[in-house]
Order: sequence, then C-alpha cells, then structure tokens
Amino acid sequence: MADIWQPKPGDRVFRPRRIKHFRLKRVLGVPGLFSIGYGDVGSSIYYALGVVALVAFGATPIALGIAGVVYIFNALTYAEGSAMLTSGGGSASYARLGFNNLVGFISGWALMLSYIVTMAISAYTIPPYLAFFWPVLREPAASTIFSMGVIVFLMLINVLGIKESSRLNMLFITIDILTQVVLVVLGILLILRPNPDVLAQNMFGIGNWPSTQNLILGIALAALCFTGVESVSQHGEETRQPEKRMPQAYILMIVVVLVLFAGISLVALSAMTPQVLADPINGWARDPVAGIADAVSRAISPEEIAASVSSEEAVVIVITWLLDWFRDILPVMVALLASSILLIATNAGLLGISRLAYNLSTQNQLPATLSRVHHRFRTPYIPIILFCIVTMVLLIPGFFNPDFFVDLGSLYVFGSLLTFALAHAAILALRIRQPDLPRPFKLGFNIIVKKRELPLTAILGFLATTAIWIVIITIEPNSRWTGLAWMGIGLILYYIYYLYRRSRRLPLTHPESEPTKHE
Repeated sequence: MADIWQPKPGDRVFRPRRIKHFRLKRVLGVPGLFSIGYGDVGSSIYYALGVVALVAFGATPIALGIAGVVYIFNALTYAEGSAMLTSGGGSASYARLGFNNLVGFISGWALMLSYIVTMAISAYTIPPYLAFFWPVLREPAASTIFSMGVIVFLMLINVLGIKESSRLNMLFITIDILTQVVLVVLGILLILRPNPDVLAQNMFGIGNWPSTQNLILGIALAALCFTGVESVSQHGEETRQPEKRMPQAYILMIVVVLVLFAGISLVALSAMTPQVLADPINGWARDPVAGIADAVSRAISPEEIAASVSSEEAVVIVITWLLDWFRDILPVMVALLASSILLIATNAGLLGISRLAYNLSTQNQLPATLSRVHHRFRTPYIPIILFCIVTMVLLIPGFFNPDFFVDLGSLYVFGSLLTFALAHAAILALRIRQPDLPRPFKLGFNIIVKKRELPLTAILGFLATTAIWIVIITIEPNSRWTGLAWMGIGLILYYIYYLYRRSRRLPLTHPESEPTKHE
C-alpha cells in the first residue's frame, strides 16, 4: 500500500509567494500622444536646420521638403500599424509579426541606437540656448555637465510616472507651437515680404546651391528633422482606445509639423545667408531658431510700425512701447522655449527606449528583468535607469569635442532610417500574410497584387528610406562603421541569448505570439 502523507503536530507547510504582475496604466489620449511625438520631431528643427545647412546650403528648404514627403509615408505606415497592434513596440512588433523574431529584434536594436542618440543630442543642444542667460554654458565642460544633469532629472521624472511627464510635455509644446507660429508670421511680414528677392538669392545665387552629392546628403540628413513616429508607437499599452487615438495623433503631427517646418526653413534663409546659417562658430548652426529670432527682432521698427497704425500721439507711444518690449523679449522667449522643447525631446527618447525595452523583454527577446514594472509607480524603472546611464556615457566626448553632435546626427539617421524601412516592409508583409487581420485604420491608395492590397505609400516609403539609408552608409564613414558595429554587437548578443531561448524551447526566428484583440 502506498504511503499517504498526513500532517503531524508541529509540521509547517510552506507555500511559495504568489508573484503579482503589474501592467502599465492606460492614461494617454491624443494630446498626450501628440506631445510625445511632437516633442521628438518638433525639437529637431532647433538643431537639425543648421546640420542640414552645413551640406545643403541654399537647398536646405528643398531638402527638408523632400524629407517631409517621406515623413508623411512613415507616419501613415505607423498609423496603420499602431492601430492594428496596440501592444506597443512600434516597428519591432510589426517586423516580428510580419517576418519573424530575428527581424523584429534587428528593428528594435536599430531603434535603440536612435533613441540613445536622440537623448544625447537633444540634451547636449540645450546649453547653447540657455547660454543666452548664463554664458558659462558655452564652455564644453559646463555644457556637458549640464546636459548630464538634464538626463538625471528626466530619469527621476520618468520613474515616477508617464502621466506626470506627459503633462509637462503638453505645457511646453503648446507654448512652443505658438512661438514658432509667431516667428513664421513675423518673418514673412517683416523680412520675406519686403525683400522676396533675398530668399531666391540665398537659395539659388552663386555659391549658395550645393553640389549634387551634397544635395543628396542634405536630403538624407534632413530625415533627422522628421522623427517622432516611433515615440508615439511605443505607448500603445498606455493609451486609451489606441486603435482610434494613435492614428488621430499621427494625422495631427503630419499637419502641424509640415506647416511649421516649411515656414521656419523659408524664413531662416530669408533672414540670413546659408553660410551664416551653417557656421557653427560665428553663425547660427547650433542654435538656428535663435538666429531667426535675432533677425526678426532687428527687423521690428517700433516707431515706423506705430506711425503706420495710428496718427494719435498717445496711441503711437503705447504701440511703440509694446513693440520695444516685444523686440527685447523675443530672444528670451526663444531661448527658454528651445530649451524646453529640447528637454521634451530628450524625455521622448527616454520614454521610447524604456517602453521598447519593456516590449522586447515581454517578447523574450531581451532579459525579463527589463520588463519589470515598479510596484508603486507602474513604470519600467530598470530600463529607464539603465539607458540614462548609457546616454551619459555617450555624452563624455562633449568635454573634449564641442562639435561632436554632428557625428551624432548622422548616427541617428543610420538607426532611424533602417527602422523605418523595416516598418514599411513589415506592413506590406502583413498585408500579404495576414490580409484578414483587423485594421481599424487602413491605408488607402492600394495596388492589387495577386489579390492582395498593397498600400502605395508604404511601397514608396520603403523605397525612399532604403535609398536614403544606403546614401548615409556610403557617404558618412563614421555613421557606417559605428552603426554597423552596433548592429553586429546586437546580433552577437541575440545569438548568445538564443542559447538561453533554446533551453526554454523558444524559437530563434518564428513569432510565438499573435496580435491580441483590442481592449
């Protein structure tokens, strides 16, 4: 007879503690998503305009315009993908389900490079604008220390919670958009309209038009201006009704970004020559929007404007005083708002990379530790702290080389363009492999191939981003070798992690999960 165990006096029964898994809170709507995305893309004009002008010269507005068209393709692709796959992860999730785990990891790893560089370059370009108040921030050591302090500050904010950081974003974003609109309107009225020939001369005059190679490189670098689509896509798990609100946020971003960027670039070349715009020492390459504000303030003639408005002496005195005050305060506003929007961009990068790491970890592509959510604040605190430390390490060259942000720009383009190309390819693959998958937001303008609807915007987006990426790795050796080294390290780590996955009988390439239904 088999022995049947019976408890005896004094016996103690040990039961393992049940582990409670915390989920991210759904607190974001369209304003919160827009602030996250615009915080990334809107900030780039504060430094990328000068970077593009370094190579594109007078063709800077044209380079930005072409890159803007590609941005529309990117945003539309992500609108369909984020509404279809609401768990977050962006292009990494699209590629994993459209192809396999390996391609999804490649996309996510490239995106991690972009996020880290976004945090570094945005934080590093805050001090030049604040140097308007504290000239010591023009010194490399003081500037770099301040940038690292920004990273520490945002690390603490994001550990506390996404809702608090998104509220901070929305406040600055609203003021920043209003200020940029004012700059564009005043630039058109005071600079462009009185002297329209100046813009044509600065764009097409002798010595202002770039070579063909520089024009192509300028278009590639202009992609630095049109980011933010991935930042939004990482927050599907924290968005209320993501299948509706995420596409709405993307459409709003397209309209606002294209209008403002077109106006800013045209006003910039109306206010200064491309040589001055692209000069990092005596010009405005590092703070181009401050250069626009300076030109606008110099173009304001209080007495003349007041006299044209009224002939009453008292009215003229009041208008003159107000215009004098506005002329003096405009550079101050730009310095403050540029710093604010760059702070938001740094924050958007941190939000994106921490949520990406969380998503990849939950898909068994990164260690499970990175998906651990804080029991009180409900945030992925471990990747937040980890990548803030990595970003501060990346900022160390700032102590010795104040112009290293130019290399950061080309390195960012390497990762982001590769990610965008894979996102377009994944959306096309999902249309072929899973045509019946629910798509709350479905792209139009489809081409029928073997009874499959393939969106034209995704096809054009894939071709354009792939071509620009090839240009970058061909022309920019620093971006090429650093980016390829980063990808090589990622593949090695993925293969090592494969040994762990084999022990759990998880596949190397096959996606083990399917899209879940919308909540």
